[in-house]
Amino acid sequence: VMGKGIALQFRKAYPEMFKAYEKACKDDAVSLGRMHVWETGMLDGPRFIINFPTKGHWRAQSHLDDIKTGLTDLVRVIRDRGITSIAVPPLGCGNGGLDWADVRPLIVDAFADLAEVEVRLYPPADAPAATEMRNATKAPNMTVGRAALVTLLDGYSRVALDASLIEVQKLMYFLQLEGQPLKLNYVKNLYGPYADNLRHVLSHIDGHFISGYGDGNTPVREAEPIHVLPGAVQQAQAVLAEHPDTLARIDRVYDIIDGFESMYSLELLATVHWVMTHDDAAAKDPAAAFDQVRTWNNRKARMFTSDHVTTAWTALRDREVVSVTD
Repeated sequence: VMGKGIALQFRKAYPEMFKAYEKACKDDAVSLGRMHVWETGMLDGPRFIINFPTKGHWRAQSHLDDIKTGLTDLVRVIRDRGITSIAVPPLGCGNGGLDWADVRPLIVDAFADLAEVEVRLYPPADAPAATEMRNATKAPNMTVGRAALVTLLDGYSRVALDASLIEVQKLMYFLQLEGQPLKLNYVKNLYGPYADNLRHVLSHIDGHFISGYGDGNTPVREAEPIHVLPGAVQQAQAVLAEHPDTLARIDRVYDIIDGFESMYSLELLATVHWVMTHDDAAAKDPAAAFDQVRTWNNRKARMFTSDHVTTAWTALRDREVVSVTD
């Protein structure tokens, strides 16, 4: 719920609104075509935040018919509440998949009879920088898992400077591989092993322990690097002081990735590990591993040579990350 884009920005800026919206969803009080209205209670700023459901499931695409129905209800809310000005985002565009050229005329038509209402219509645009997004959410607790992420990222950044989302994904992949109970659901994806539920972890701690994740809507290769915020490392160290097993796993990850501290190198290492653990031939022969990597997708076929794969394959065997009984 409200996991990406402008919805996530509002979720972070108005946490009490999100609580009310989340409860309404659990009570089946939110549906397509029906507005969810939350009164801010603010003397300055917006009086209401109106949540406009644009799709039935977060993985689904938006449909123009649902936008039309919702706009009818939005006009009803504006009239009932005596609203005199409203800002309207590009409904159903972006993650919803609709074309602004199709959506804009629907919004304009819906407000045609509301001459007394000032309507500020916002077309699709890039999200603001992650550091510029308001975050009024309460700081989460520093759990062992969060402390491990912060500590691992801090140590990695001392060698590789900035860490991309791809690198964070791969660091946590290897940490879980070493036995840290993170409950991350890794699957085969464009950039190698990927856990979608790590996205929720990053969103929850962004602005408190890390910065750079923002609304999670920026394409991976264009996203800001992830930084550890001042004070977070000290909090993490205090937690992990009582968990030497986790500290040992973090050190083990540093050993595994030694010499592979970059976005592309970590993608290579994790990808080769994946094929070695999902194909018996790839685990025994680097040539077979290369065949698996180059057929993963066109991107990997272009990027990674046989020598690259052999280097990663050898490192994983020598460092006993993958063991094979001949």
